[in-house]
Amino acid sequence: MGVHGGRLAARALKKAGVECIFTLSGGHVMAIYDGCIDEGIEVVDVRHEQAAVHAADAWSRLKPGRIGCAVLTAGPGVTDGVTGVANAWRANSPILVIGGQGPFSNLRRGSLQEMDHVAVMKPITKWADACYDTKRIPDYIEMGIRHAVSGNPGPAFLEIPMDVMMGEAEWDDVRMPDIRTTPRMRVPAPSDVDAALAILSKAERPVMMVGTSAKWSNAASAVQGFIEQTHIPTFVNGMGRGMVKPGTPELLNRVRKEAMSQCDVFVCAGVLLDFRLGYGKTIPANAKIIQLDIEDTLIGTNRSPSAAVVGNLAATFDAMHDALAGGAPDFSAWRDQLAAREAELEAAFAKELNSDEVPIDPLRLCREIRDFVADRDLIIIGDGGDIVAQASKVLPVPAENCWMDPGPLGTLGVGMPFALAAQLACPDKRVLIIYGDGAFGLNGFEYDTAVRFNLPIVGIVGNDGAWGQMVRPQAATYGAERVIATKLNYTRYDQIVAAMGGHGEHCERPEEIRPALERAFASGKPALINVNMRQDVITGMKGSTYV
Repeated sequence: MGVHGGRLAARALKKAGVECIFTLSGGHVMAIYDGCIDEGIEVVDVRHEQAAVHAADAWSRLKPGRIGCAVLTAGPGVTDGVTGVANAWRANSPILVIGGQGPFSNLRRGSLQEMDHVAVMKPITKWADACYDTKRIPDYIEMGIRHAVSGNPGPAFLEIPMDVMMGEAEWDDVRMPDIRTTPRMRVPAPSDVDAALAILSKAERPVMMVGTSAKWSNAASAVQGFIEQTHIPTFVNGMGRGMVKPGTPELLNRVRKEAMSQCDVFVCAGVLLDFRLGYGKTIPANAKIIQLDIEDTLIGTNRSPSAAVVGNLAATFDAMHDALAGGAPDFSAWRDQLAAREAELEAAFAKELNSDEVPIDPLRLCREIRDFVADRDLIIIGDGGDIVAQASKVLPVPAENCWMDPGPLGTLGVGMPFALAAQLACPDKRVLIIYGDGAFGLNGFEYDTAVRFNLPIVGIVGNDGAWGQMVRPQAATYGAERVIATKLNYTRYDQIVAAMGGHGEHCERPEEIRPALERAFASGKPALINVNMRQDVITGMKGSTYV
């Protein structure tokens, strides 16, 4: 009995645990949609291919051990998805992107939307290849997923030409491989663990930072146990946010810069010494570095560690915890010193958090959001520059997977695509997007997708009428009279969402924010709250200001 390639692809995806695919309809890949109907895989069609890949990225983050999948039509469909793939590459999200192609029988003849997709994708994926035999489609899907989830995870890209996707094969001729969506655990070498602990045991002012590899190692409980055992002052970045329980005395935020400048040992737990840590220069030159990560190639980037442990981070922290069972170092005095300084900085912060200023102070907006989300079971997504940076200073992350932002690529436009995946993956939770007004413009039209799929996602826009993160340094560097390409209108984005069939709210005063959030969540519709916010611009070099 014959079966077309789209059904084979869908069967392989189903075997891999794929529950839905994200896509924008295209003729090159429509056979896979037909296969998804038979295999019971939901097809979520968005308004831009970038959104489809961002949604697959979020799905993998929220569903440990499951692979996010985007299906893109050929040519501009694939190129529109490139930004999403690049974002997943820098965030180490294991996703599978399937791209269409003109018929293999017309290869290099100039068929509609033909281009070398594999060459485009190779630099930003862990694996990129093409399948030219219908019966081997499941083999190639397995290969892509295997590469995506192994070691330091990341995206995989599979191109399937139109005639291969629509071609037929006999079931008896098809090998349907077993598909693992979690890597086999790599256990750290005991000698490496001992070397790391020998350095830590002599430390007086150690600091630990927990990052993305801890998330991909499912290491939250192991990290928590090690912190409680040693009382080491800890910070989080990237997908490490939420890996440490809120209220943990060792979990600090505002004093990060000071703590790192004083540390004598820095425990780099799944964190790269990239731009966020000054390429390693943020850590004192005489401080020793203990680097813990999941793959050898991540060790030693920008600065050589004094000790390194390679392996699954849950296994690594468990091994260190066990090795210290006979007597762990106690850094609680150093922790208390930093906590006292943290409290001082928090008190200085209170004035802005409680500001009644109009237009609204950005930090007051963040405080209103913080107070609203307290004790609510939410997934919060940050999509923007300034407003997300401010929110990260104010909003606690109650648990793993409760906060998502683009990651180190800094891509704007992830808000609604991430939210679509979040609401589908976690239907019992509510989802809140914190937007900058610039970021909303990139994929705000995905509210149409949320309306079509009845997903009651709520967004709130901090609208300052500018690309705030750019206008300030531009004015400071060149003078406010030379500011260009950074001004936006105070657009009523809430009215745009209402016109799509959603719920819209507009706030001009701080006391209006909380009631607007209550109404938006109660509406049961995709909703957007547009908040007129103060425009913060540093005074220009010649003393003028930008209005």
